[in-house]
Amino acid sequence: MKRRELVTQLENAGCRLLRHGSCHDIYHNPETGRSQPVPRHREINEILAKKILKDLTKQPE
Repeated sequence: MKRRELVTQLENAGCRLLRHGSCHDIYHNPETGRSQPVPRHREINEILAKKILKDLTKQPE
């Protein structure tokens, strides 16, 4: 998956860029209170992209 596609999906889900790291950007979802690093590669492994989306969008128990 292209990184830009993943970032667009995250932003549509309500996530915001929290900060830039050296190799990753940290995205935070204020609704769930969860944060996840997103690599700065042009292509992100499909499995990793799905995990990032799932972790940031699921509601805490």
